[in-house]
Amino acid sequence: MSLTRRAFLSLCAAGGTGALGAAHAGAQEQFAWRRFGDLLRARYTDPRRHFVFDYYPWYAADPFRHWTMWHRVPPVDLAANTMPLLGAYDSRSRAVVEQHARWIAESGVGVINISWWGQGSFSDRAVPLIMDVMADHDIKVAFHLEPYNLDRATRMPEDVLYLLREFGERRRWDCFYFNERADRTQGPVFKLFRTAPPQQVENCRGELEPVADFVLDSEWRRQVERLRSIVADDFDHLTLLSNTSKAERVAAQGMDGISVYDPADSPDQWLDHALVSTRVGVLFAFPLNPGQDYMARRVVEDPCYVTPPFLPAVSEPIDWTRPEKREMAARLAENRMEETLQANLMLQTHPFLGNVDQGFFLVHITSFNEWHEGHQFEPMKDDTALTDAERAVGYHNPADGAYRLRKLTDLLGRL
Repeated sequence: MSLTRRAFLSLCAAGGTGALGAAHAGAQEQFAWRRFGDLLRARYTDPRRHFVFDYYPWYAADPFRHWTMWHRVPPVDLAANTMPLLGAYDSRSRAVVEQHARWIAESGVGVINISWWGQGSFSDRAVPLIMDVMADHDIKVAFHLEPYNLDRATRMPEDVLYLLREFGERRRWDCFYFNERADRTQGPVFKLFRTAPPQQVENCRGELEPVADFVLDSEWRRQVERLRSIVADDFDHLTLLSNTSKAERVAAQGMDGISVYDPADSPDQWLDHALVSTRVGVLFAFPLNPGQDYMARRVVEDPCYVTPPFLPAVSEPIDWTRPEKREMAARLAENRMEETLQANLMLQTHPFLGNVDQGFFLVHITSFNEWHEGHQFEPMKDDTALTDAERAVGYHNPADGAYRLRKLTDLLGRL
């Protein structure tokens, strides 16, 4: 069964009680932003710490790194559909990170979630500078563990212990993120990517292929239990979230909950995910996102590859050469931001669902600066600021390159 957002609003109005029920009921006519804000402030010391930007420190400028994906040639031709306001920047630049921190702090977001690719990796080496700057701006830092190696499941306990030791304990926990529950207990949160892929998939030719990084749920559980046994006396909670909607598998793996990342998983699907999560006893979180404008590859080696579609879905391809179409896409993105935030507030605070029982609330914002997938909130150049060479690339920059961050700031300010 799939319940639409409208149906859930009706369910809230019919079954809610007290102030919370009134907040949900009011959403039918006009969304009750202030009541949800009051609810969060009543439950948590600092609601800013429950909104988290997914953050990517994988860019370099000398030589260029990551901007060069899929045969792009920086500094004019980047692995992105829009030109960043800061151009082809370097994640190791203090000036760049300072500007990021100012934007994040001004938006009302209190945490970043760093994309981490293993001990000694480029992203790992970028962390100390990022944490220094974020600490100066009162922004906390969490980590998500990427699928950096086929044996990463067995390395996971050591990886988490490394992050806790190097970027928590050795820094005296100056800006390491601890998620607060409603009962005021606290603990670190880690998100793990690709813990629940299928064992095999059918390709475009109808052939079954093994998934190289598939790991048995029982093996994930063994590693999770090993980690928990080591840190059992150190924190009120150690929360492990998996980037998947498959709540049953997450429960089988011994993890604490799901945190969906993919913008293709739309809010109309989230109630089903929340209901299953509640039934199996795991937490759930969903992405506040503007949809996506994924960069197409110019050279395609995989005959089964298809560029992910523009989201929110449109009835016909967008003609990006037309300014009015770029503005239409921006309005669609703004609507998606509002819809995904509203859905998170309703689902994560409703007493029919399981997060309230565990005192948990967390919204990952996808993303601050994952440019090639096209869901970044980091400001782009205004369309009029593009150079002739940049314009020739065919970038999708709108009239106001900072519209996403402005919209997010407005939305969070309503709470």
